[in-house]
Amino acid sequence: MAFGKTIKIFLIDGDPNGRMSCELSNWTGKAYKIPRIKIKDCTDRLDLNTTGIYLLFGKNEDNDDLVYIGEAENVLTRLNQHLSTKDFWRETIVFFSKDENLNKAHIKYLENRLHSLATQTNRYKIENAIIPTQSSISESDRAEMEEFIDNIKLLVNSLGHKVFEEKRETSILEKPKELLFINGARGSNATAEQTSEGFLVLKGSIISNSVTPSTSQSLINLREKLIQRKIVETFEFKEDYIFSSPSTAAAIVLGRSANGLTEWKTGDGKILKSLESNI
Repeated sequence: MAFGKTIKIFLIDGDPNGRMSCELSNWTGKAYKIPRIKIKDCTDRLDLNTTGIYLLFGKNEDNDDLVYIGEAENVLTRLNQHLSTKDFWRETIVFFSKDENLNKAHIKYLENRLHSLATQTNRYKIENAIIPTQSSISESDRAEMEEFIDNIKLLVNSLGHKVFEEKRETSILEKPKELLFINGARGSNATAEQTSEGFLVLKGSIISNSVTPSTSQSLINLREKLIQRKIVETFEFKEDYIFSSPSTAAAIVLGRSANGLTEWKTGDGKILKSLESNI
């Protein structure tokens, strides 16, 4: 059974674009979300001079999301070092324990597990040059660290980064997702579902082997981008992919302009428009 959570966010500088401290009800951990330009102002945060885990977030020239996952026995010192060694990041989220019960073995374990989760979800490009090694800790410590990771995932998502979130949404409070299908011309055959982020076309879906002459250049460019990034290979989606709308997803699959509200259908033939309208 899932329970509600209370997240307490304090705007340290009184600015929604400034530094934030974040705490979760009934948790000894604490987080800071800090813009890069505010790192030098953090000498007033004495609790940053402690052992913790941190994530650096940024984008590259192609607007891809980037993340670097690190650990340090003095987080503030390490972040100041990254100001001169890494230029891609625009903000960081830092995690540590308010009761100072995280040691070096704990944070090495957290670093490795978070790297593994980010690799698995495949949402962000990971900037770590090497895979962090996983420390050996006791069974009881592993249980505590896995709970710590669950809270990290919750807060990182709440603070605007879905780096650890699976694209396929699941919840014990919801009914199973209604799958939607397209089976069209030129070999197109796709399966999708709606999510809170957008319209998710599932791995294994097949796009048309060509596009019609009337297809817009923007759709052609998006199709080529998916192929260049190997998200689509030999006309097949090699991973789940989130589109901004069902119409964009339908157009890419069908290789022509399309109205996703009428092209996507349930297994019993009900169009998406009717599904959303409960008709």
